[in-house]
Amino acid sequence: MLAQEIIRKKRDGQTLAEGEITQFINGIPAKAVSEGQVAAFCMAVLLKGMTMPERVALTLAMARSGTVMEWAQEKLPGPILDKHSTGGIGDKVSLMLAPIVAALGGFVPMLSGRGLGHTGGTLDKMDAIPGYVSQPDVALFRKVVRSAGCAIIGATPDLAPADRTMYAIRDVTGTVESLDLITASILSKKLAAGLSGLVMDVKFGTGAFMQKYDDAKALAESIVSVANGAGLPTVGLLTDMNQVLGRTAGNAVEVLEAVEYLQGKNMDKRLHEVNTALTAELLVLGNLAKDIPDARAKIDTVIHNGKAAEHFARMVKDLGGPADFMEKPQSYLKPAPVVRDFFPAARGRVAAVDARMVGIGIVEMGGGRARPMDGIDHAVGLTNVAQIGDEAGTGARPLATIHAKDEASWQRMAETLHGAMTVQDTANVKEELVKLRIAA
Repeated sequence: MLAQEIIRKKRDGQTLAEGEITQFINGIPAKAVSEGQVAAFCMAVLLKGMTMPERVALTLAMARSGTVMEWAQEKLPGPILDKHSTGGIGDKVSLMLAPIVAALGGFVPMLSGRGLGHTGGTLDKMDAIPGYVSQPDVALFRKVVRSAGCAIIGATPDLAPADRTMYAIRDVTGTVESLDLITASILSKKLAAGLSGLVMDVKFGTGAFMQKYDDAKALAESIVSVANGAGLPTVGLLTDMNQVLGRTAGNAVEVLEAVEYLQGKNMDKRLHEVNTALTAELLVLGNLAKDIPDARAKIDTVIHNGKAAEHFARMVKDLGGPADFMEKPQSYLKPAPVVRDFFPAARGRVAAVDARMVGIGIVEMGGGRARPMDGIDHAVGLTNVAQIGDEAGTGARPLATIHAKDEASWQRMAETLHGAMTVQDTANVKEELVKLRIAA
């Protein structure tokens, strides 16, 4: 069938056959389908929606539009597992989860992305480590997964190439918000990575893309249903993103917090709970733990006996980073020129945080990108970030320590924090970090 006939069929609200979807998607990397036709198809899907079988067919077609990694030839003695987050502020869970799973017998070929909008990117964090090759060729990727048990890298061009084209077109044609297309975009890359289990961290709140809980829940349900329908066992957790996750936000500063966490020190309670919840689900999915309590106990063991840190160190070394990075990370992570605490005007308790505003502030400091071609200042960001319920002010703790490239940038971030963090006499602390679990 001609591409325009497939578009017309979806435009009129009809259900597309699996073969029609596959034909259209295969035509994208083959250049048999034009960018205009891709845009029209995406708009038709946005307006008319897809059935669950259509979503599964679209996801599989996008995953198979390029190389699909096969791990059987490696004869790895454990399951191939991964985790994906919809993005947040201070979310460095991937840096901790991957080596923990590796220390417990799993293998994590983690394909990560750059920062997007107001949220930070895992790949940008790893790029803060000097020498680290965040986009290796497939041969090195395979080698490091085997040697270190995990490799946190960027997607190679031959993995789900149809998604790369479609995403760029969606970004400029007002079709990013389609639940069908978001689901297929996320999962196509995970299916192309050859996984045997996936845990999804779908965030809601002021710092999330899906700020409304119901929208995040709908996305989580779609991803879990489609993934399992495509043969990838998946569990989704809805987690709170109404404030910075952990005590840091930026790139180098988040790497340092993750390193210290893996060393069993400076373990923030909220960050630990989110990481443990996601990691435990993945261990059970991969049959590396009998149940969640067993998984949680194993996680604590490999953190405190140093095995998780060893796997992170090996991954960094094998991908070109310093061999002694874990011993002296601050010797390698570039510091910012201006580092100073910021206090609120009056002493009180942090009652609310606009996490999105905090994220935008970090982007404006140079810690994220306003345009795709922009560079990143890995040194800037925030440490010692106050959480909801903390008492802040003169004589107490600061709202945050600002790491800036110059005095003017420090001042702008201070003004941003003043507007983003509400300080008053009392605060209602909500500890429900994991709101809902969704399984097939």
